[in-house]
Parts: sequence; structure tokens; C-alpha cells
Amino acid sequence: MADVSGGASGILPHGESLRRALRWLDERVREDPTLDRVKLVGEASTRHDLGPQEEEFLLTRWARGG
Repeated sequence: MADVSGGASGILPHGESLRRALRWLDERVREDPTLDRVKLVGEASTRHDLGPQEEEFLLTRWARGG
């Protein structure tokens, strides 16, 4: 199964969009630890074309430390 992502990257392997979003989120928080993680997840979801389940995963496991 493949995720379809816009831009130059084309078709990505399953889960690659989520991995890229996690890398992006970690970089952002490393640059500025005071950033609102919930808002960042929303931005990452849009930037990396994540689905609702992937976004919920990031909210529960990354943003809120669940």
C-alpha cells in the first residue's frame, strides 16, 4: 500500500508521510521547545498530507505524550 503525497515526492511507501511528519515535528521542537505541540501537529498534518488516523496518532502519542 502506498500513500499519495503532492509535490515532487510523488508516491511514498506506506507510513513514509508519518515518518517525515515526525522528523519535521522533532526538528521544530528542537529549534523552539516553547511551541504549541497540538498546533504543530495540525500544521504537520497539512504539510505532509496525513490522514485523520495519523493525525490522531500524533496528537495522542507525540503532542500529549500519551
